[in-house]
Amino acid sequence: MAEGGLVIQPVIVLGLLLGLYELILIHRDEDFRGSHWIGHGIHAVVFMMVALFAVFNWEYFLQVTGLAAKGIPLISDVLVGRIAIGVILNFKMHAVSAVIKGKAFAGGVSGGMAEHWTHTILVTVLVVVAPYYWPLLAPFLPGWVGL
Repeated sequence: MAEGGLVIQPVIVLGLLLGLYELILIHRDEDFRGSHWIGHGIHAVVFMMVALFAVFNWEYFLQVTGLAAKGIPLISDVLVGRIAIGVILNFKMHAVSAVIKGKAFAGGVSGGMAEHWTHTILVTVLVVVAPYYWPLLAPFLPGWVGL
């Protein structure tokens, strides 16, 4: 995937899909209304696109910087980099969804105001493995997507 340069199209398509899915999960877990819906929606979609851009282009980044050729354990491995991005995304999603100050990683202690770990892990896995399922998903998307 890195031979052709930066990957943009799947980032936009999956960013919208997974960002909206994340928004639905946050809405269900936190049960917020009003202007929070728009703010959380924009935030979820934008950060999902940033994470997907990093995941899809990690191999390209390693090749451009020369880190892929150096063979440094863990750093030169594409999958390890993608998993590291996923871990960061997972904690970011859970921390942002913790509405009550100081309860970001308290799980059930936050009184239902934080997104469930199950949901953040599911979305994180969908982001990390996106480069593997994108070639299977792309042929089924409608033509107006620009494929």
